Amino acid sequence: MAEQAQGTRHRRRGEELEADLLEAAWQELVEVGFARLTMESVAARAKTGVAVLYRRWPNKDELVIAAIRHHGTKYPVEIPDTGSLRGDMIELLNNSSTMRVSFATIVGAAFSGLMASTGLTPAEVREKVMPDRPLRTEQVFARAHERGEIDLDGIPPAVLAMPYDLMRHDMLMTYQPIPPERVLEIVDELFMPLVTLSRPKQAG
Repeated sequence: MAEQAQGTRHRRRGEELEADLLEAAWQELVEVGFARLTMESVAARAKTGVAVLYRRWPNKDELVIAAIRHHGTKYPVEIPDTGSLRGDMIELLNNSSTMRVSFATIVGAAFSGLMASTGLTPAEVREKVMPDRPLRTEQVFARAHERGEIDLDGIPPAVLAMPYDLMRHDMLMTYQPIPPERVLEIVDELFMPLVTLSRPKQAG
């Protein structure tokens, strides 16, 4: 009976197998950290052979980067639609802070290991693990532009990225979600005054 069950066991392939491997790598990163994670330990957690990993990722660094990106994509932060740019940014930052604090903590802890192992700068590591991070706010900014709240053509990219940059800094400094009052400070005292400088002038 056991031999029959073994023979009919579901065999993972393609995207399903890759997702399982990346999930195993993420769980290993969470539990033991970058320094103690190995290709062998991930393969054991995923219940597969280490050669299966090496066929997809040439080394531990590339596997960890892929696992971080996979986890961030698998659990996205919902994009709000409150009807105003201010409301959207407050809700987005609060939701992101709550959902992403553990993610940011784990990724932050892995950064030093990745930098030492790859020779990349912090900015280069961030680009590899979160290359599309600003895209989460594109819908929010596009809707605000359509409503006439802001003029996207006149806002520097650094201003649009600032709320997330500040939130990430605060989370990495404290390993805690940022308080709602800090979100209001970022949005009301820093972000909104800068972006509304570019508000389209009313005709007439």
